Amino acid sequence: MELEMKAVISHLGQIRMSEVPRPELEDGFALVQTEYSAISPGTEVMMNGLYQANPIVLGYSAAGIVREVGKGMEHWRIGQRVACYGAPYAKHAEWLLMPKRLLVPVPDSVSPEEASTVGLGAIAVHALRQTSLQFGESLLLVGAGILGQLIAQIAKAAGYRVLLYDKMTERTAIAGELGIRHVAYTQEEVEAQVAEMTAGAGVDAAIVCAGGKTGELIDRALEWVRDRGKVLIVGDIKPDFSRDLMFAKEAQVLISRAGGPGRYDPVYEKDGIDYPAGYVRWTEGRNMAEYIRLIAEGDISVKPLIGAVFPVDRCADAYRRYEESPNSLLGALLAYPGAAGYKLAESEAVRQG
Repeated sequence: MELEMKAVISHLGQIRMSEVPRPELEDGFALVQTEYSAISPGTEVMMNGLYQANPIVLGYSAAGIVREVGKGMEHWRIGQRVACYGAPYAKHAEWLLMPKRLLVPVPDSVSPEEASTVGLGAIAVHALRQTSLQFGESLLLVGAGILGQLIAQIAKAAGYRVLLYDKMTERTAIAGELGIRHVAYTQEEVEAQVAEMTAGAGVDAAIVCAGGKTGELIDRALEWVRDRGKVLIVGDIKPDFSRDLMFAKEAQVLISRAGGPGRYDPVYEKDGIDYPAGYVRWTEGRNMAEYIRLIAEGDISVKPLIGAVFPVDRCADAYRRYEESPNSLLGALLAYPGAAGYKLAESEAVRQG
């Protein structure tokens, strides 16, 4: 009889918990019992909006406990906590079949709730690397969702001068409480602070983490960067921008894809063949490990970004809250029966409902 597990699926524009087949152990993989998984609201709401005719399991970032290991995975200890990233392996499901390059160990100083955001963290780290900033240079972040918040903290830890802009004052307030000195609520405030921070030269780079159906935010970012500055697109935004603005500054418009080199490469992800560090210094796996290190050493603070934890059975409530009240929810996790905090999440969800 085939074993089943709980998972979060999207089908015809509806998100719900469902029972799906549980994965079976394979050589080169570890079987992980999920404790928590982190919702990526932008990506997952976008995927749900495609109205998939066939059900798909959502999610790509989680943390859990290694329960079984296949051949070639003997260096992983049974009972060890790990952080997992990368669909279709990591997802919102009770059990994950993870290849060696897409899981990293979690030290005792990092909670499973924090570790479950590793996918978002790797994306944030890779986005920042794409700007090629150096110590002391300036960065403008447009959008203070959970991804923008993580990039801001990592950039601050790296010694960059950071300005975070978002129209949602609740979000910029959280950033301020977490040590981001420069925040702005309006475009006028952005212009004034950019001028003050850079003596009128413009920021070295801008990262657009917000979504949008037009390229207006990219145009604004092109206005705010310096001569030969960079604008990096991370959010789901239409890449429609002014050639004149780009040409006038000989600016670069770049895009960041997922968590770093190796993502979507089956040789790296499925077969587990690493890129030598001498040729590719920062792979998605090494970005994952670096994010966990930043949490463990106290360089970034993740817990204040987690606004709610929902039991996986109440996953539809989590997505509904993102849709109906985005101001009230920055980051959300799903808890699974294997998590120590599952019963608490269950009772909280009942109380909220």
